[in-house]
Amino acid sequence: MVSFGVHAEGGFCPPGTIDHNNGRAAAIVCSPLPGYGQQQAPQQPVEQWERRWGAIATDGPNGALGATTDKRSKQEASQVAMQDCRSKGGVNCKIDTAYYNQCAAVVVGDGGYNVPSAATVDRAVELGMKTCRDAGRTNCHVYYSACSLPVRIR
Repeated sequence: MVSFGVHAEGGFCPPGTIDHNNGRAAAIVCSPLPGYGQQQAPQQPVEQWERRWGAIATDGPNGALGATTDKRSKQEASQVAMQDCRSKGGVNCKIDTAYYNQCAAVVVGDGGYNVPSAATVDRAVELGMKTCRDAGRTNCHVYYSACSLPVRIR
């Protein structure tokens, strides 16, 4: 008959620890069991963002401008901007820009305008003013600016 000394966790040590010497040494050396009694931190949900669209429509000859922001699709943003342009007297409105998750500006100068978009409104304005000056236009100024930034949905 053969006998084995078996010591499970805790034989000489408190629960959640283990005796590395199996009780055979003069000093009992207990250390915690890996992961015992530890609660795992709850997983943070993965962030989800939904894009938002903006659009700018103009009718240059009639001076009408229609714009919208924070729409869920390019199509919706374009339709709303066109309706806004027509409601302001535009007859031949056209979409100048449709953009998402960024900003846009309308910069006007004597003899023309431009509609840049960029990550920030300041950058869109900067680009528009440069384009206006580089085209040799005078009296360059910002006529409109807005942003359509993503919305966190989770």
